[in-house]
Amino acid sequence: MAPSLEVHDLGDGVPLLMVQTGLTADELLPLALQPDLAGHRRLVLHRRGYAGSPPPHPVPSIATDADDCVVLLDELGLDRAHVLGYSYSAAVALDLAAAHPDRVASLVLLEPPPSVSEHRAAFLEVVSDLLELRREQGVEAALDAFLAMQAPPEWWAALEPVVPDARAQVRRDAATFLGADLPALLAWTFTAVDAAQVRCPVLHVGGDASGPWWAAVRRQVLAWFPDAADVVVAGADHGLAVSHAAAVAAAVGRFLREPGGGQ
Repeated sequence: MAPSLEVHDLGDGVPLLMVQTGLTADELLPLALQPDLAGHRRLVLHRRGYAGSPPPHPVPSIATDADDCVVLLDELGLDRAHVLGYSYSAAVALDLAAAHPDRVASLVLLEPPPSVSEHRAAFLEVVSDLLELRREQGVEAALDAFLAMQAPPEWWAALEPVVPDARAQVRRDAATFLGADLPALLAWTFTAVDAAQVRCPVLHVGGDASGPWWAAVRRQVLAWFPDAADVVVAGADHGLAVSHAAAVAAAVGRFLREPGGGQ
């Protein structure tokens, strides 16, 4: 029986669940295809509302996205997996590791949302402004505003050789991003109490050019998880999973091979 969520099931070995972030269905493919991760079975899922996966839940949330990951593991017959989340999906990965610690062998976080930091109010104001723009001018206007902030030409240039239909994916699934993901982010909280439920090794990977919001996120993650591995990728901004996929994969591969984050 096919799993309920559409998933790229790549390679063999210890499973690495790579949770799709917001907007671009295959944004994690450039990372998943890097040689440093070839020794793992990479499960690159499409969350609800993206590509060929089912529509979003009636009330979308970070928690329901995390629960969907558990269902996927069950359907694939996997007791647990290493879990990687990026930006929006790093929130999903955190919730998954806190709510279902027995299912997560290790946790890789690529710059979780700034709502976990002292910049929460400013970040949520940007999210609210995008939702207001959607209400007033429609999905296309809000999408264009977001892309102007987060998708520079060099990001497209790195993504499209691996995902040639990336622009079409973005347009196709924009309603899910704006109608499900952003409201879910507005409602999501994660605190030190939640972090205390995480029992697995943790790696945080960030870029040294990502700016103050994500620098504050890194500090918060390391405060929650003092024993976490920490990698800062030189020259990378928040698009690091695409623009610096090889460097990110090298960091993740090392972490997964080490005693704390390995098999």
